[in-house]
Amino acid sequence: MGRTSDAGEKILTAARSLIELRGYSTLGVAEICKAAGVPKGSFYYFYESKEALALAVIDEQWAGQRRTWTRILGADAEPLERLRLLFEETEAAQRAGQHDCGTVAGCLFGNLTLEMSNQTEAVRARLQEIFEAQVEMVGAVLDEAAEREEIAAADTRAAARAVVAQLEGRVMFAKLYNDTQWLGPLWANCLALLGANAAQQAAAGA
Repeated sequence: MGRTSDAGEKILTAARSLIELRGYSTLGVAEICKAAGVPKGSFYYFYESKEALALAVIDEQWAGQRRTWTRILGADAEPLERLRLLFEETEAAQRAGQHDCGTVAGCLFGNLTLEMSNQTEAVRARLQEIFEAQVEMVGAVLDEAAEREEIAAADTRAAARAVVAQLEGRVMFAKLYNDTQWLGPLWANCLALLGANAAQQAAAGA
């Protein structure tokens, strides 16, 4: 049983690495199994299709990312400080990935949105759920900031959607140019977008 479970984990890990490196569409089951070091025939024991494997990769990635976002955004720090820390940790993760493999990996969800959202409804729906969850998490923080009159955004859910889009877009540019410096202006841009008070914007520019 343990050996069987290990094979499934190896397939999942190999698929995630290959998708991050090359994307989904060009990958074949045989290549995934070769990278995982498991017989090709074992693939369909764990996954009914390559699409099912992609969904499993997405779910595993979101489980880890959600834990990170919950830890940061649910901390005891002031609301905008929590949001800033989320941006900083995102930038640090992209820098670490670039150091390890030589290229900026970008966001798995954003990469798959661009590649697959018009190919499979199941993947499109799952990615929509994840981005909506991110908006809800950021929105809860912005609600606190608005109550403290630190931001001027009247519609915090619309503002949260703009913040997530700003984050996703900057990560995409970092991947496109293979340069994490594209993430540097993220925080100052976010404060301006939210209509943060003068003290907050001054601190960002310090």
